[in-house]
Amino acid sequence: MAPEVSPRRAKAVLVALSFAAFAFITTELLPVGLLTHIAPDLDRSRSQVGLLVSGYAVVVVVASVPLARLTQRIPRRHLLGVTMLLFAAANGIAALAPTYAVLAGSRLVTALAQALFWSIATATVVGPFPVAVRGRVVALFGAGATLSPVLGVPLCTWLGQQAGWRAAFAVLAGVGLAIAAAVLVLLPSYPPAAGGGARGTAPDGRRFAVLLLATALGIGGFMTLQTYITPFLLDVSGFADAVLAPLLFVAGTAGVVGTLAAARTLDTRPIASLLTPLSIGTAALCGMYALGALRPGAVAFIAGIGLAYAAFGCAVQNRMLQLAPGSTDIASAGVSTAFNAGIAGGSLLGGALLSTSGARPLALVGGLLTLAALTLLAVDARWGRATRPASTVARPPANTAAMRQVTPARTASPSHDRQSAFGEWLAREAGA
Repeated sequence: MAPEVSPRRAKAVLVALSFAAFAFITTELLPVGLLTHIAPDLDRSRSQVGLLVSGYAVVVVVASVPLARLTQRIPRRHLLGVTMLLFAAANGIAALAPTYAVLAGSRLVTALAQALFWSIATATVVGPFPVAVRGRVVALFGAGATLSPVLGVPLCTWLGQQAGWRAAFAVLAGVGLAIAAAVLVLLPSYPPAAGGGARGTAPDGRRFAVLLLATALGIGGFMTLQTYITPFLLDVSGFADAVLAPLLFVAGTAGVVGTLAAARTLDTRPIASLLTPLSIGTAALCGMYALGALRPGAVAFIAGIGLAYAAFGCAVQNRMLQLAPGSTDIASAGVSTAFNAGIAGGSLLGGALLSTSGARPLALVGGLLTLAALTLLAVDARWGRATRPASTVARPPANTAAMRQVTPARTASPSHDRQSAFGEWLAREAGA
């Protein structure tokens, strides 16, 4: 059993890991903002510098599950501390990189650290909290990642423009060291299996497989347009280049609103929390296709897309903690793989469409993909209501004071005869 953790300490761990998520996403996206500074300094083309982002996502896709398996017996305090130290070291190397090859190598190390971080952070951060408030904790943890494109990337881009791109990576290295120290001081040390979030509360391999597929489809739909939102706003909506930054800030702010809204519903309505953002996202993407040439409509729809994307990400993580058929670390690695597969797939699809059909069809194709994800989850939810008792999903008490009374959470592990072959394999891989 995990040791008891005081409410103040549990919340401090939540803040520290949320900052870690903020730092990882900022680092992942930073080369995009500093593209025009890195390329000439290292004598490389912009497309080669762009590979520092797309290649990063591919590494996360490939490495997440294997790293989760290899490290599943290591205490999370030590593992997260080492992960953040690797993050700091890799960014320090990036700041000093004399060649493109060294910079690419540092990005490889950072991507491996991120793959491991997302595999273990969600289960670790919810462990000290009661099951009844885990959805809220997931949303607050996810706020760090949501704020990164709004604050982290613009601030580091500005710093890179003023003091050189290396300064931005140096600052991130310092942030990583501070987070590593906080994790090592605040997080208690105990075997991973003893953590309160180590197992799903309503394990179901078949439904978890559906969740992974829907995640890849949904994220792919959003990213089909979001990756190329700039040419859409310029070519279809007719905005001037000078207003692009405020428009992207609108989308990022809407994402923060979506995260906060998700925090209010994840614990009481986990399925609706998945379906609602996909519904909003589908409507907004299709609206961009139909009415994106009208500037007021484009502003409203881009806000809707930002809100839906952030809320959907929180809902997926929360649902993973319920449906994980084995270790939640392995399940979280699977979700991370699905996310990054969606990001990479959506970006590739959007790029192909942009070069052949222009920017406008990106919104329609993205909307069709999110609609497919919505349909898949809606059918799964209907099947689940017909075949499973309502008691399999933990319901919170009416008194929200549980958030303040932080004790080691007890997880239910009911067996389910209908686990699919995928779920049985995943459970075996997790050592269940």
